[in-house]
Amino acid sequence: MSSLTYDLTLAGLSVGSAAALTGIGLIVTYRATGVLNFAHGAIAMVCAYVLRQCVVEWGWPLWAGATVTLLLVAPGIGMALERFVFRPLAVLGSDPAQTLVASIGVFVLLVGGAALLWGQGARDDAPELVSADPWGQLAVALLLAAAVGAVIRWTRFGRELRAVVDDRRLAVLGGIDADRVAAAGWAFGSFTAGLTGVLLAPYVRLDPYGLPLLVMEVVAVAVAARMRSLPLAVVTALAIGVAQSQLTRLHPSGWGAPLLQAISTNLFVVALLIAALALPRVGTRDALPRTATARVPTPPGAWIVAAVLFLLPLGFAGSDLHTSVQVPALAVVLLSLVVVTGRGGQISLGQAAYAGLGALFTALLTAGRFPGVPRLPELAALGLAVALVAPLGLLTGWPAISRRGLALALATFAVGVGVSRFVFAQPYAISGLSLGRPAGFEGDRAYYVLELTLLAAALLTTWLLRRGRTGRALAAMRDHEAGASAAGVRVPSLKVLAFVSGAALAALGGGLLGMGLRAFDPAAYDPVRGLLWFAAVVVLGADSTLGALAAAALLVGLDAGARGGVAAALIGVLAVLAGRFPGGPYEALRAATGRLRLRRGARLTALGAGARRRLRPPERGPASRPTPAGVAATGPAGATGGDEPGGASSGTDGGKAPGRSAPQPRPAAAADGAQPSQRPPGGAGGNPNAAEGRAPTPTPAPKPAPLTTHHLQARYDGFTALDDVTLTVPPGHITAVIGPNGAGKSTLFHCLAGTHRPAHGQVLLGPRDITRLPAHARTRLGIARTFQQLAVFPSLTVAENVQVGAEHGRVRDPAAVERALGLLDLAGPVRAVPAAALPTGTLRRVELARALAGSPRVLLLDEPAAGLDTAEVTALTRVLKALAADGTALLVVEHDLDLVADLADTVHVMAAGRIVASGPPDRVLDVAGSQETPV
Repeated sequence: MSSLTYDLTLAGLSVGSAAALTGIGLIVTYRATGVLNFAHGAIAMVCAYVLRQCVVEWGWPLWAGATVTLLLVAPGIGMALERFVFRPLAVLGSDPAQTLVASIGVFVLLVGGAALLWGQGARDDAPELVSADPWGQLAVALLLAAAVGAVIRWTRFGRELRAVVDDRRLAVLGGIDADRVAAAGWAFGSFTAGLTGVLLAPYVRLDPYGLPLLVMEVVAVAVAARMRSLPLAVVTALAIGVAQSQLTRLHPSGWGAPLLQAISTNLFVVALLIAALALPRVGTRDALPRTATARVPTPPGAWIVAAVLFLLPLGFAGSDLHTSVQVPALAVVLLSLVVVTGRGGQISLGQAAYAGLGALFTALLTAGRFPGVPRLPELAALGLAVALVAPLGLLTGWPAISRRGLALALATFAVGVGVSRFVFAQPYAISGLSLGRPAGFEGDRAYYVLELTLLAAALLTTWLLRRGRTGRALAAMRDHEAGASAAGVRVPSLKVLAFVSGAALAALGGGLLGMGLRAFDPAAYDPVRGLLWFAAVVVLGADSTLGALAAAALLVGLDAGARGGVAAALIGVLAVLAGRFPGGPYEALRAATGRLRLRRGARLTALGAGARRRLRPPERGPASRPTPAGVAATGPAGATGGDEPGGASSGTDGGKAPGRSAPQPRPAAAADGAQPSQRPPGGAGGNPNAAEGRAPTPTPAPKPAPLTTHHLQARYDGFTALDDVTLTVPPGHITAVIGPNGAGKSTLFHCLAGTHRPAHGQVLLGPRDITRLPAHARTRLGIARTFQQLAVFPSLTVAENVQVGAEHGRVRDPAAVERALGLLDLAGPVRAVPAAALPTGTLRRVELARALAGSPRVLLLDEPAAGLDTAEVTALTRVLKALAADGTALLVVEHDLDLVADLADTVHVMAAGRIVASGPPDRVLDVAGSQETPV
């Protein structure tokens, strides 16, 4: 081996060893807690600063400073985070979205705190803990990996760790202290982060922003190891480190030389892009659902206050006005996150990249350096830059189609880091660039007016994307992606729309920010700032345009009026506490104020209550509401009062309320013996206009089309869940599927609905093969479904939930919403109540009404009676029988055998992925009961 090759290999092993330490720490933390610690790099940076403070500033011996830093400070940070940040989130039952935001909040808090304590300048005097000889660092990494592997494999703690990873709740029931395991995982992960930081600090810039990002770039080694295998992480880290070092020998020439050179020096970033984009399953078990909260109302007069505050800088002068110029531009950038994350529910950690590209393209176009385009005026250049960057939103929008959760967060973060390293940090792209302001707007005051005009246009665009059919579809996708797809929403197209619109808004804001500063500054669009922007928007209300405006003013104002890092530290604190108020600070304040009012509210005496009853007549009850055609006055909730929030429908299985009789609704004409051909078209509910003597709205009658499967097989990770299943769901009949848990009922349901693709066999709707069609396409053909776990959209009202189904179903009928609401007794005041405020029984009816609003030909019902009381089950049975009598094909998966016996025309019994018995319910259920088949 030549001397050069040997030296480069040693240098690569040194870099790879540090990357291996990062991978080990991330994997151990993830396996112990399920948290991908985005703050790992920030912890490394803080520990490097602490060691420098002890040794350089205070004059401690190196061994003493290293002992305190690595054995006290680093594990202490991890244990503090587990105890005060992530354990409360777990106790409160937070979803992974809040955990991710809290992790990013810790990152932002530590970065901001370091900037406050040690300043934002780079330091080059960090003490050297291990000699530059790479063998020492390699030995540390290998010994650490071997020790951790031995502990996990052969010790009691390792067994407990594996048990907690497999099933935390079951481990707790088995007597394992999951909190202790999590604390140990956090302590060790922070120790490895601190060790990485003190090893890297002497050889890189020690500053609050550079070192954390450098450490986070090597998260690729943990992703490549699927967040599980320590040996694979170590081998990957060493291989990438050696390869990157060897590539420095290359000296490419030609037009592609700068890009190739950038790739050769940023191989870990390339690996991060490949790992994040090519391994979509990483983190899929940690999908990021939105917390089920209702829409947060806008504070009274808030828009007037915001308008006054944004107009106020027009009276400023000098440096105050110059600083204020950044606020509207940054507000436009943050509005892009409102569209992508707040309304679309998609994690986007790379918006800073699109903002920077907007500024860069604007500068290149105004300088005449953009290939194939002549020099343009500033405003024209800005408009063209937005048009060029918008399609680049596909860089994150396209991966988002098949990714969610941590996989999507990693993909967007990787795109942001990649653009930063391969574009913004390369001289061939940014050397010699300057950026002026449009003619007539050179002064700060005039330019601020231009910014306000464009901000108003961005607010209008955001408002349009949050209203109407598109706004409801985006909200449905955010609240429950599978439910939105089942309602017919084109989820993939909608994700692309959200990311493309977000990229355009970010580019507009980035271009305005660059022209306001009169320069293209790559540091203004660093990926760390992207994390800060994301955290700021989320904690101040991700779905609030006012929150974006407040975040922009806060970020610019605090850093301008105080020492740098104050804004980051404040946003970090709010993000760490995000799990306590998922609706934002205003919602938390409003809820606290409401509780205080309830406690301090005046109460009437017995005499006063009597006088009030005499003076105020009782209100008319639900029975006095207008009754839709074909539905009796006592609808599905008539006996329980389940329409209203907090009503008697509690969502638990139980009998009728004392002193009340079961409701006797008559949906459609099922009870009077009318033939299907004599019923009004469009479903069992008939037409609401008929009750008022108006001509019914014509609705195309669904054509009878059986849903059939032929020799269906489905597998999960090698396990056969369905084996040669053939069945038919005929029109006008109710088909039921029963069987024990694990029999394959849910898998069959998913194959029929389009949420799982079978390995073999066919699914046919009439003569058409729909085996490969996605869920939303099947819904538009007339296959609607409900879910065992409720799939409603909590931020939308009852009427809006049903409207989503009507707008994206098989037939668009203006009367479908009212017909479905009336049929399920949801046409009263409950229609305007957000779904998040309703009990389970009412939500079951909302979900069914949404499915019926699309005029389906086939209705798939998964545990439709779950959470309903006896009266509601009786009413539901009447509705389903009426639907079948109208020609709808119904397939029901149900555990309640009494309901199946009363409801079904044909029953299929499944066991071990096969249909083992079929026939009328009286015969099949008797056989199943005699064999004690558990269902």
